[in-house]
Amino acid sequence: RYSGAVQHLLFSTYYQFPKHISIYSLSLGIFGSSLPQSPAMGETNSFFSNKSAKIFVAGHRGLVGSAIVRKLQSLGFTNLLLRTHADLDLTRQSDVESFFADEKPHYVVLAAAKVGGIHANNTYPADFIAINLQIQTNVIDSSYRHGVNKILFLGSSCIYPKFAPQPIPENALLSGPLEPTNEWYAVAKIAGIKMCQAYRIQHGFDAISAMPTNLYGPNDNFHPENSHVLPALMRRFHKAKVEGAKEVVVWGTGSPLREFLHVDDLADAVVFLLGNYSGLEHVNVGSGKEVTIKELAELVKEVVGFEGELVWDTSKPDGTPRKLMDSSKLASLGWKAKISLKDGLIDTYKWYLENVKQ
Repeated sequence: RYSGAVQHLLFSTYYQFPKHISIYSLSLGIFGSSLPQSPAMGETNSFFSNKSAKIFVAGHRGLVGSAIVRKLQSLGFTNLLLRTHADLDLTRQSDVESFFADEKPHYVVLAAAKVGGIHANNTYPADFIAINLQIQTNVIDSSYRHGVNKILFLGSSCIYPKFAPQPIPENALLSGPLEPTNEWYAVAKIAGIKMCQAYRIQHGFDAISAMPTNLYGPNDNFHPENSHVLPALMRRFHKAKVEGAKEVVVWGTGSPLREFLHVDDLADAVVFLLGNYSGLEHVNVGSGKEVTIKELAELVKEVVGFEGELVWDTSKPDGTPRKLMDSSKLASLGWKAKISLKDGLIDTYKWYLENVKQ
């Protein structure tokens, strides 16, 4: 069953047509050659030639935004526009409008969002959908109206249906019901993708979207109550090592397959897309490599240096058996991930030791 009026809104248009016709292909049929065409590879590389271009990275303090800032700085970009929430409230349209009118950025990376786990999504559904829609609408619209050359909108793999085919291709979007535990956040992100597409179709605005897989790395969330599986394992193994514990118990059998991408690889992909992609469809960004939760736990245990026993509580649920993004489209453009999982874990643990209060 589809849950709620929001799901009905998303799927009402879809189910008026045969299931083999997607909204994306239908839009191409309606608009035909009037759609703005993607430039050939290399035509957008002017992005790399102007290192003094103003680049607004929205959400620069988060896991993703901070990595993008590091990447841009390493490439010699010298004119980054960075604002904290206290400096610029992206949910306030008048404030965003004034910022764009005053600063006139050339490029925008929209990595700002209200995020949270299952409990937060269930407790504050209105906040998740309203705040994210406000941020996206304000930033994308102001970017268009103030002459931004290109905007890249960052989404999440949660946009895809709960029972999407594996690996998940881009055209799985809106092909089935969402995972109910985070549908409010997912609906907002889907709206962001569609807004970028709509502004490209109607205005010829160069708005693109990237959908990353599970991310990890410096600035990740290691909170004991709401962190994701990789940082949660790292924190637990570290705590066990420090306290001299004999074992660490992990839920399930360890058999589910997951994909992980170091956030510095994502930042590299974002910069690549800014310079090399101007298409209507969103682009998946993943490592293309799967690992079982058991293999992940053993690797984290090794990196942290915990010498006790790893125990699996098989009475607890495993969750989704497999979740992998199909990133073949990005690979065909010429990009692939570079950081191995072990190297990424070593880097992340080093950051954890230096930055997280023990």
